[in-house]
Amino acid sequence: MADFYTTLGVSKNASQDEVKKAFRKLARQYHPDKNPGDKAAEEKFKEVNEAYETLSDPEKRKQYDELSRLGAFGAGPGGFRPGAGGSQGFDPRMYQQWQQQGGGVQFDMGDLGDILGNLFGGAAGGAGRGRRRQAERGADLQADVTVSFEDVLHGVTVRVPVEKQDTCETCRGSGARPGTTPKVCPECQGRGVVSRNQGPFALSEACPRCHGQGTIIDDPCPTCRGTGVQTRTRRYNVKVPAGVKDGSKIRIKGKGEAGLRGGPAGDLYVRVRVESDDLFERHGDDLVVEVPVTVAEAALGATVRVPTPGGGKVSLKVPAGSQDGRTLRLKGKGMPRLKGGQGNLLVKLRVSIPARLNKEQKQLFEKLAATLPDPRSTA
Repeated sequence: MADFYTTLGVSKNASQDEVKKAFRKLARQYHPDKNPGDKAAEEKFKEVNEAYETLSDPEKRKQYDELSRLGAFGAGPGGFRPGAGGSQGFDPRMYQQWQQQGGGVQFDMGDLGDILGNLFGGAAGGAGRGRRRQAERGADLQADVTVSFEDVLHGVTVRVPVEKQDTCETCRGSGARPGTTPKVCPECQGRGVVSRNQGPFALSEACPRCHGQGTIIDDPCPTCRGTGVQTRTRRYNVKVPAGVKDGSKIRIKGKGEAGLRGGPAGDLYVRVRVESDDLFERHGDDLVVEVPVTVAEAALGATVRVPTPGGGKVSLKVPAGSQDGRTLRLKGKGMPRLKGGQGNLLVKLRVSIPARLNKEQKQLFEKLAATLPDPRSTA
């Protein structure tokens, strides 16, 4: 028996979502309707269906992993060897025996048959009891959109293109030409699986006639060629709220990929990228702006005009004796908050020192310097 994880191209620690995505990709790639007459693709399609049938079910996957660890799917030490007695399913004593024997435990047909019957939906030595694959929810999708700093101040609606697998508009997802309908598969009677002899027991596998669908289509839809889905680009209007942060995701329910076999569509997640601004630096809901002041304004105090987001200006009182880097707060002048209100505008003062002085200015600074205490004095 093939390694199901290798068949789907995923690791043994893959999440259920990763398993589903891998299956959907391979199922589309090897679907017989896309590879007419290709026996290798048809066989690969069956292997992919068989692997997904087990790994998509948490309980079956758990049992499969346990059987793999015990070597029930391989020959040699730890492999399946009929003859030993045991209880139904896994017996802790058998597991201890396997450890003590260095990986050489034996199962009888009853034990392994029960386990494999639960694992693959069939009974050991008999016909499979497989069931038709159920409807599945479509995969979630993600799209990126970039907005300007100004857009985030007021909110904006953007149009986002998304390429995805969507329900075929011609057949509305049935896969059959309009005016016709799929019929129950006569080989598996609509179950989607048939039994396969594996020595003294039987395993279930995807029906080769209907490829696990439970129905067959005699007259496929000319648009989707019987798949029920088609790739196309959809464009959605997405409302980006004022104050949204860079990297935030906006969920649009039901706009992901179409579901399989009539299942609901997935969701679309739009990740917002916010462009930086030349003047304002964002810290959460607060904005920081640097404002230059003269030496005299910093020393004596002054009222200066400060830019605010959106293009306006407000007056700010600079206290006398302000040092370079001092930060003053303008309450409610920052970025809009998603739940209402606004953050603050933090004004960082930068004392501007003239690069060049004229004669008069130099004389005034020299007189001032003569009256000021030495800031490095420790006395």
